Amino acid sequence: MGRIHRRSFLAQCGGIASILATGRAPACAQGTTLHWLRVNDFVPASDAFLRKELLPEAEKALGLKINLETINGNDVQPRITAGIQTGAGADMINAFNNWAQLYPESVADVSDVAEEIGKAQGGFYDLSTTQARNEKGWLAVPWCVLGILISYRKSWFEEVGFAKFPETWEQYRDAGKLLKAKGRPIGQTLGHTYGDAPAFSYPYLWSWGGKEVEKDGKTVVLKTKETIESVKFLQGFWKDSHDEGGLAWDDTNNNRAFLSGTISATSNAASIYIESLRKADQYQTEKGTPLKDDIQHAPYPRGPAGQATFHIAQSHMVMGYSKNQKAAKDFLRWAGSKDVYEKWFKTQKGFSVGAAREWSKHPMWNEDPVMLPFRDVVDSGRAPGWPGPASRKAAEAISKYVITDMYAKAVQGMSAEDAVNWAHAELVKIYS
Repeated sequence: MGRIHRRSFLAQCGGIASILATGRAPACAQGTTLHWLRVNDFVPASDAFLRKELLPEAEKALGLKINLETINGNDVQPRITAGIQTGAGADMINAFNNWAQLYPESVADVSDVAEEIGKAQGGFYDLSTTQARNEKGWLAVPWCVLGILISYRKSWFEEVGFAKFPETWEQYRDAGKLLKAKGRPIGQTLGHTYGDAPAFSYPYLWSWGGKEVEKDGKTVVLKTKETIESVKFLQGFWKDSHDEGGLAWDDTNNNRAFLSGTISATSNAASIYIESLRKADQYQTEKGTPLKDDIQHAPYPRGPAGQATFHIAQSHMVMGYSKNQKAAKDFLRWAGSKDVYEKWFKTQKGFSVGAAREWSKHPMWNEDPVMLPFRDVVDSGRAPGWPGPASRKAAEAISKYVITDMYAKAVQGMSAEDAVNWAHAELVKIYS
């Protein structure tokens, strides 16, 4: 497919509106096949919607054949690297956090698509913008943000004297110690998994006053009293309150543990609750009542430096090696348009917050009070590398799990000082 301007493409093909009205594929796009690589969605209904409804509609509207491949989130980055090295990977790839910053020379400029979607939908949240764009333009088209809160068993916390979810890490530790004594520990991963591990370790560090680098994005400042205190506290918190097997968990283990009744709380997006809604008869409490009625969501506790949050931004990169860049951009423009995107957004039931601000006003948020806490979380979120930019070096640091490993090493027996020294040295290698 030749590289022609969008206006010329639409003029030759009768325009998107004409395509949708006639239901016929544009002749100039016929024969183009796109390979779309995405993570397996934690909301099964959304993947089903993509395959059964959105893609057939896109193929009819745009005249494209689209092969959707979904894989485990931890396998996405190796596939990106393999595609770049061989020049034969997917045309469009789903990226998380600031991953796109790792590949500025290997992705197509999608500024025209991103700017068009953002302008039409109230502007993108800063969290999406800072992670998908660099000084030269947009590296990826923002898609959504996974809001991260703590999912917890309301009745179990009440049983140990916490009618309100703990507001500080000290209170959370106290509650967790009582719950663990009853065989109901807190569940948290400190493993090499793309979502739940950094979504806990980064805001936990920040809430104690620790940080990787200064605002300049260059000066490594991890080795501080605040960071060491955060590590020391977690060593005791982990032993007192957590399922210590969580070290080896990926992003699915805590969901299964919560749904099976073996943990009382976990840092997560809303997938646990949504699954309990989907299979209300299957997931029951120990009293035989629907589990869905005992699940609540709360923000992270405060640390000595206040409360900090981390939410997982998703975007789509169009790869520079792709021979179908124009078609890929046309698809992302179409899929990200308000009327089309809304259909997918509604299948998420709040698991994803829209990357653009307009979606916080959607009436869907009024349908379920248990999901309402996720609606406005994105504005408070910090990106990897905070308070510096979500740069290529910050993306390398999170991809290498430096902060997560600092805590993992400590809860496994390394002294807090040695764990911090190790992590500081690793960051110096990255940021130098």
